Amino acid sequence: MREVYLDYNATTPVDPRVVDVMTTFLKYYYHNPSSLYSRAKEVRKAVESAREKVAKLINARPDEIIFTSGGSESDNMALKGVALYLKDRGNHIITSSIEHHAVLHTCKFLEKMGFEVTYLPVDRYGLVDPDELKKAIKPETILVSVMMANNEIGTIEPIKELAEVAHDHGVLFHTDAVQAVGKIPVDAKELGVDLLSLSAHKFYGPKGVGALYIKKGVRLYPLIHGGSQEKKLRAGTENVAGIVGTGKAAEIAMAEMGHEAQKIKPLRDRLEKEIKEKIPEVIVNGHPEKRLFNTLNVCIKYIEGEGMLTLLDMYRICVSSGSACSSSSLEPSHVLLAIGLPHEIAHGSLRFSFGKYNTEEDVNKVIEVLPDIVSKLRAVSPYGSEHGFGDS
Repeated sequence: MREVYLDYNATTPVDPRVVDVMTTFLKYYYHNPSSLYSRAKEVRKAVESAREKVAKLINARPDEIIFTSGGSESDNMALKGVALYLKDRGNHIITSSIEHHAVLHTCKFLEKMGFEVTYLPVDRYGLVDPDELKKAIKPETILVSVMMANNEIGTIEPIKELAEVAHDHGVLFHTDAVQAVGKIPVDAKELGVDLLSLSAHKFYGPKGVGALYIKKGVRLYPLIHGGSQEKKLRAGTENVAGIVGTGKAAEIAMAEMGHEAQKIKPLRDRLEKEIKEKIPEVIVNGHPEKRLFNTLNVCIKYIEGEGMLTLLDMYRICVSSGSACSSSSLEPSHVLLAIGLPHEIAHGSLRFSFGKYNTEEDVNKVIEVLPDIVSKLRAVSPYGSEHGFGDS
């Protein structure tokens, strides 16, 4: 049975062209880029070439890109790095209530360290209001962190306006752009952000590698001490194959993301239309227009997402009930609760996220099996019975 993979927001397959370039460096260019002999200098050159490609993808300078192990480390580096560097100037950080756990859990850690954190509310679409940010800023505020695109519902935040509000008050601005980079155009200069996180495995690169954009002049306290790699901000021998693979993935994304959007959005829109037509009592989450073209998050009333995932998996259909980082939790998504959904509805969520290898056949398969799965689960659910979906 063919696998239908619709969980691209969790991770993407590695593009074969990325695999090819990584294999070359794993097999033949294994040298330490900090060494002084000629082969090591070739490896260093490859690392810097990858840095240029990643910088170009987000319209940054190469010396503003620091390679990390992924989005979570980049978020930690941004928040902890700023907090520790500016702790004598202030101790207040602002973020949103729908951030990825890499930001939220870092903020909770910083609260234990004596920092104060304000969690901004969002509207029913998941949007942060710039006026709410303006009200929350205090003289002690040193950093604002708001994600560019939400990983669960796909809503795209007004980052440029939010960054302007922060800068009007002399406050640094970070955005977790992990779900945006490689999918939609991201221009760090145009957005006006000071720090920006990205991760290679969200745009067909390898897992375990990402980057943090640090605007020239912004200072951070390093979290990893040791050698002088990555401008002394991240000690340790570089993950050369991963970095080179990230550069290749960035290069491919620059060339192909427009075509990808044109192919994927109609598939996402068709699945949304078919689900609403064939399954009663469905809520579509996220902004109807300001949303990632590949993301569809729905709540199907009177059943739990976990049951749907289990039965879809029997047909080799891979989807999510929320963020991959919280998939082991029985708690409903914090994002869905933040946009105002009650627990019993938030529990019934499914996230379909598309990528460049999806086809009409994938949509057909979901539409073929999902309505029947929902009917069967509602028939045995006490909530379904209460609302006329149980056995007669």
